[in-house]
Amino acid sequence: MANFFSRDFLSRRSLNVRATLVALLLLLVSLGIWEVLNQPPEASGELSEFELLMGGADQEARVPPPSAVLAHAWNELSNPFYDAGPNDKGIGIQLAYSLYRVLTGFLAATLVAVPLGFLIGMSPLMYKALNPFIQVLRPISPLAWMPLALFVIKDSEQSAIFVIFICSIWPMLINTAFGVAGVRQDWINVARTHELSSLRTAWQVILPAAAPTILTGMRISIGIAWLVIVAAEMLVGGTGIGYYVWNEWNNLDLNSVIFSILMIGLVGMLLDLALGALSKLVQYEE
Repeated sequence: MANFFSRDFLSRRSLNVRATLVALLLLLVSLGIWEVLNQPPEASGELSEFELLMGGADQEARVPPPSAVLAHAWNELSNPFYDAGPNDKGIGIQLAYSLYRVLTGFLAATLVAVPLGFLIGMSPLMYKALNPFIQVLRPISPLAWMPLALFVIKDSEQSAIFVIFICSIWPMLINTAFGVAGVRQDWINVARTHELSSLRTAWQVILPAAAPTILTGMRISIGIAWLVIVAAEMLVGGTGIGYYVWNEWNNLDLNSVIFSILMIGLVGMLLDLALGALSKLVQYEE
């Protein structure tokens, strides 16, 4: 038996190593193609209409190669928290603003969605009563709420947090209700046999059983929230990674634009990995 598990472990490890090598190979090939296709052409006496519009500089008129983006990333990451004024802050500060808004709205949505999802999942009456409201509100684009939020709240940062709250609540609410409703009736009957109260049944029986499904909803929500905050910050401006992207585009600094896009993807991956690890931990303990 031990020999079998050893072979299984080595097989999985070998697969992981090969997958990593293939991923690195694909990355190197992609960067090489990008580098070759975006080298500046030989200088000529004539400039195209687009180049004239971009200030006559051929370098500005082309997507920068990865070597230039990596050099720019090194400069940015060497001092990510500098603050030289309202429109000149380091990438670390901009990401911190965005993460604060995302996590604040996400946690507020969690405090509402999980208890409400329990109520809907445990009560067929509440499910039928609240389902029409959910089906009407859920398809509305989160950014459609921004003008109303700005008018009512009168604060751009709080309005962005409200938009994150709106976009985060639905996946958690639906997954929580689905997970609670799917708990085996035998377990609930055992809890009733032991005369557990409804609150203790929900806490000791239903929550552990529904936790993997709830965390799946949270994982979906955090991904959507990170997508939405970029667009919301482009609208409200001021600070945040979305504002940073838009501001650098207005400055025609494509190195910063591409660098910020990569940072958005990296932070989003880390958020997903964190909730994914928590989800695996809950499933293991189940």
